[in-house]
Amino acid sequence: MTTDATPATPATPEILRYAAFATDPAGGNPAGVVLDATGLTADRMLAIAAEVGYSETAFLFPGPAGEYTVRYFSPLVEVPFCGHATVASAVALAERTGPGRYLYRTAAGEVPVEVTEDADGGLRATLTSVEPRVEEADAADVDEALALLGWAAGDLDPALPPRYAYAGARHLVLAAGTRDRLARLDYDFDGLAAFMTVRDLVTVQLVWRAAPDVFHVRDPFPVGGVVEDPATGAAAAAFGAYLRDLDPAAAPAVLTLHQGEDLGRPGTLHVDLGTEAPRVRVSGAAVAIGQEEPAS
Repeated sequence: MTTDATPATPATPEILRYAAFATDPAGGNPAGVVLDATGLTADRMLAIAAEVGYSETAFLFPGPAGEYTVRYFSPLVEVPFCGHATVASAVALAERTGPGRYLYRTAAGEVPVEVTEDADGGLRATLTSVEPRVEEADAADVDEALALLGWAAGDLDPALPPRYAYAGARHLVLAAGTRDRLARLDYDFDGLAAFMTVRDLVTVQLVWRAAPDVFHVRDPFPVGGVVEDPATGAAAAAFGAYLRDLDPAAAPAVLTLHQGEDLGRPGTLHVDLGTEAPRVRVSGAAVAIGQEEPAS
């Protein structure tokens, strides 16, 4: 643990741990955060992410006031964008400098982030995605994905057809017809990882519609070495773009996504389809987990 005001060196960066999309450290999606990664190599960042063991760790490289180059690493690979680590790191910054606006320069593009204070004093971050896109999913791809998940075609909700969706990272969206189908997740880890790697997918976004603007979601993430991501901001943004593509008249709308309940780490994501169209805004709280620790 760092005990003085001396800035961290590249050899021993301060590693913060935050739970994103939750106000309870036991909920949401844990993220590692390094607020000053100056001097760190890609190999070193990957090693730190593997040591932290969360689905992603965000590494920030400070630039002009309020601007950061940001890289995101899972325990296995670098990913172009990560929503929950963006929310976590922005809240961590705001705790040190006060609420405000930041500009994240990511491999996927520029992502504005705004942190505001709730009425109860908690901090909430809202990211604005890069411009999204939605593509038809080939029937053979869908069949293969379903087989790897152990799902049948009849398990799908016909009102929400499979699509590929992107808002900084690419995801395959599959909608379950029942909450029970969504709750039972037992898939071919290596097979799904290979399927996703070939198609440049970061997660498979599994959803169930509980109400017109309320969804329960799950995100297998085997390409990152993680069975399931507990709360996924990048996939939430992509899903918002997917819904707007299916029904342009649905915007403006604010969606509520519940994720992590089946993992015992409940989190809540809010997805705004209208404010910055065609981009999508995703917001949520974040809270520190434990104390700062140095990398070994």
